[in-house]
Amino acid sequence: MSQVKIAAGMGAGEMVVSKVRKGFGVGPLRKEVLCDCSFTLERGRLTVLVGPSGCGKTTLVNALAGYETPDQGTVTIDGKPVHGPGPDRLVVFQETALFPWMTTFENVSYGPRVQRATSDDEISRQTMKLLEVVGLEDFKDKYPAQLSGGMQRRAELVRAMINQPKVMFMDEPFRGLDAMTRSLMQEYYVRLFEEHRGTNLFVTSELEEAIFLADRLVLLTNRPARVKRIIEVCLERPRQFHMLTSRAYLDCKREALELLHEEAMKSFAAGAVNAADFLEACSKMGQDQAQPRTTSCGQDR
Repeated sequence: MSQVKIAAGMGAGEMVVSKVRKGFGVGPLRKEVLCDCSFTLERGRLTVLVGPSGCGKTTLVNALAGYETPDQGTVTIDGKPVHGPGPDRLVVFQETALFPWMTTFENVSYGPRVQRATSDDEISRQTMKLLEVVGLEDFKDKYPAQLSGGMQRRAELVRAMINQPKVMFMDEPFRGLDAMTRSLMQEYYVRLFEEHRGTNLFVTSELEEAIFLADRLVLLTNRPARVKRIIEVCLERPRQFHMLTSRAYLDCKREALELLHEEAMKSFAAGAVNAADFLEACSKMGQDQAQPRTTSCGQDR
């Protein structure tokens, strides 16, 4: 994979979430989604958010991005309160957001062209280098409808990166991709992160994906969500897929599964997830219990 350097300052942000509460509805119909949620997105680290289905992960991302205003608590970036969306925070959503009337090149270069902070030649240079990194240089003149789902995801990833946000949010961006394409996207994404070390928050419901990508896992409880535990992932970088069979990986997975299984049971009892989700969690728990148990790599926070 080619090397590409983004201008200094990308991913320099640190975000602090302190006792955030958020609910929707009024009176007896009101539902609390977030309750006293607190954690820090550390500068230059990849934090992965994991929790039961429907626990409020997307609501939390929206609060950090400025799309939702917390009912209580604070969200700050580099010490300044977040009062709304801003160019210092960008989100890559589950659904494709490429402009269908623009080519791949035009989509990726759109942000810098609108900001007019650098020359057209420099914008073109950075755009082509990023397209080369994710293998899309030969598709620069294609429109989104002419790209596969994986290609669209790659284009959206570098379209966000070229804007040099202080913090980038990835809200289950690889959801719906087939297994091979998803693995490829994980590789592209983790390599880009390791080259630039931006502050990233990645949301996923796939625990294997979470551990492979993360510097730290933030595990959420059942709704209303609060931080149940933060687990430091003890895998070296650069990440390689063979690490998924390592003792450190299995220890992290076992600890996270135990915690998520506990929350899944609560969620299942409340009718918030379907039986298939619950049984899948039980099945994974059973498989991992067969592995030798060693010292955990996580710690309560």
